[in-house]
Amino acid sequence: MKLRLVSRLLTALAAAAFALPAFAVKDIKMATTTSTDNSGLLQVILPKFEARCGCKIRYTAVGTGAALKLGENGDVDVVLVHARPAEDKFVAAGYGVNRRDVMYNDFVVVGPKPDPAGIRGMKDPVAALSKIHASGALFVSRGDDSGTNKKELAYWKAAGIDPKGPHYLAVGQGMGATLTLAGEKGAYTLSDRATYTTYAAKTGLEIMVEGGKALLNPYGVIAVNPKRYPNVNYQGAMAFIDWMTSPEGQKAIGDYRFKGTQLFHPDFGHLPQ
Repeated sequence: MKLRLVSRLLTALAAAAFALPAFAVKDIKMATTTSTDNSGLLQVILPKFEARCGCKIRYTAVGTGAALKLGENGDVDVVLVHARPAEDKFVAAGYGVNRRDVMYNDFVVVGPKPDPAGIRGMKDPVAALSKIHASGALFVSRGDDSGTNKKELAYWKAAGIDPKGPHYLAVGQGMGATLTLAGEKGAYTLSDRATYTTYAAKTGLEIMVEGGKALLNPYGVIAVNPKRYPNVNYQGAMAFIDWMTSPEGQKAIGDYRFKGTQLFHPDFGHLPQ
């Protein structure tokens, strides 16, 4: 009788252990970019992680600059962003730790079908923006210190052009709103491919410039430094980082499609050359 009771108890304990998630952590606060939200990626991959951790990720989707600021203030536990120089500065200043490459896609210059600047088919974004400026065609900028905005301003700087003027509209909006406005005004803009793809049917904009190495768009994930902010959920942040860079997390990223199109590519630390 005792043996049967012990056997049943062990069986029950084993079943209970199997039913538990792989790990259990407190809910996690994340700051991320509008592109991971607008593209639909987070709505697909986060439930997979949450099922594993027995927790919820509460995220705020803003531009990369604002996301990093939330990390600097200790208001979140982890950041998922795409502006490597700003990310490196964030870590060097002691706000973040354990940065890892997590995925990439690319930027595209999009514009109205008539293409008044004549840039269709180009691969060099610097040369394309120079032609847009010379043509007097309207360019709509996010103007929000996001990773996309930082990259756009770097292109203008490389072209030796100060884009201010009547043909340059900085709107201080996320990528979806910027694409919508560019479509309404028949203007050009720079977008990450993922958000453009999900908004293309709504805007009527077409890809004009793509494929060059200068258009690569890598994303990094960073834990907020617990030595600076002891109250952050560092365990949860690292659980998320470990999952995102694990074979399971990387597969979830690579498997995500929008109408059959892959929007993000898993990055095991090797970007395409």
